[in-house]
Amino acid sequence: MRLICVPKAATRILAAIFGLAVLLAGTAQAQEMDCNLAETQQEMNLCAQQDWQAADDVLNAAYAKAMILMNNIDAELADEEKGAVLNLRRAQRAWVEFRDAACAAEAYMMHGGSAQPLLTYGCMARLTTARALDLEQLSQTY
Repeated sequence: MRLICVPKAATRILAAIFGLAVLLAGTAQAQEMDCNLAETQQEMNLCAQQDWQAADDVLNAAYAKAMILMNNIDAELADEEKGAVLNLRRAQRAWVEFRDAACAAEAYMMHGGSAQPLLTYGCMARLTTARALDLEQLSQTY
């Protein structure tokens, strides 16, 4: 039997291609899956991730509306009084850091386990939905 010597670079490329194929297959599976019928941990994790991504889309739309409001407020102020846009941006960045840390802590009870992503994404979806509602109320207040 004759062994074929494969260069390390070629091995790395093949490994990357294989990894990409596995990732794409998992993504396709998640898109086709009925999350009401999710049974395996992997399916539940993927569905929780989709829930968070949907909540994040709603949040981004609410943030954009709130930012329009802040721009309008700043437009009516003298330069030295402006700060609505800056403060909303700072608040949102701080909130993202809070959400990520809070959800990492909440999911830590399953640290290293297959259910950790389920807890992380579930927390992220819950907090993201609440933040979107806050921003939506801000936009409707003025």
